[in-house]
Amino acid sequence: MMAGTMHRRRRGTRLGLAAAIAAGALATAAGQQFRAGTSVVRLPVIVTDGNGGVVRGLTRDSFVVYENGEPQQVAFFTAGAPGEALPLRLGLLLDTSGSMELDLGDAMAAVIQFIDACLEATDVTFVDFHTTVQLGRFSPPSYPMLFERIRSREPGDRTALYDAIGVYLQAAAGRRGQHVLVLYTDGGDTASSLSYSRMLDMLRASDVLVYAVGYLEHQSTGARAMQQMQMTRVARETGGDAFFPASADALDKAYARILDELGARYTLGYVPAAPPEPGFHRVEVKLAAPDAHPGAKIRTRPGYVVPADGRELPRP
Repeated sequence: MMAGTMHRRRRGTRLGLAAAIAAGALATAAGQQFRAGTSVVRLPVIVTDGNGGVVRGLTRDSFVVYENGEPQQVAFFTAGAPGEALPLRLGLLLDTSGSMELDLGDAMAAVIQFIDACLEATDVTFVDFHTTVQLGRFSPPSYPMLFERIRSREPGDRTALYDAIGVYLQAAAGRRGQHVLVLYTDGGDTASSLSYSRMLDMLRASDVLVYAVGYLEHQSTGARAMQQMQMTRVARETGGDAFFPASADALDKAYARILDELGARYTLGYVPAAPPEPGFHRVEVKLAAPDAHPGAKIRTRPGYVVPADGRELPRP
């Protein structure tokens, strides 16, 4: 484990935690992305063909970008793994609450499997949570220690999912690189001080790409529908996606898909034509020559938020 990166949040500080997470992460994101209106808005972009397969081989000139309906000039472009220019920082959130007890063994194995498969990652920020939230950052030489930590987790009590996402975002803010976060959870939250809407605002103020792997087979029908909807929205707000595997084979396919998308992703960046005002800025990415790729679809962030002095955010 990399020195100085283990943190634990206790239940008694939960109200203060929510305020600190929200103010700190939002202020840092705003300062990093929009200082003096000169910083780059970065967009992860996945392009799929008519059969759902990822499209590779596109160039900067293949895309056009709009912010609030106005065309923007693409100033930064990479295809696939950008390497040292923009290292991949992998984040993993593991839900160890009591509601995950029946799925926890499978989830632990799944996390380790994904780390082993994601060779591109420069490091891993691992967050496990139930009523409390714990975070550690690991470089590849310390992965055996990380795997031991994962295997030693025991199911806890309640679920602080939104607080865990907030803690991760605070840790990721300001670190150079492309941040990809994979959630392993049943999607429920029973203990967070952060609200769902506030957590979404924090995601919109970040540049984190989220994939959610939902374990919903042991949830009630009503809870399953709500949690699936919320997890899908969390992922799609960042340009990512959500998967709800009901079998080991389905989980393997979800992994293959995530890794395929990471290997085929495009990263586009632009400096807004006008300094962005506080609030939500809607972004749209299109193909410059859509007829060359009939049936193609683009998935990216629907927009980003500029916080007002790192405090309360207007709604989109």
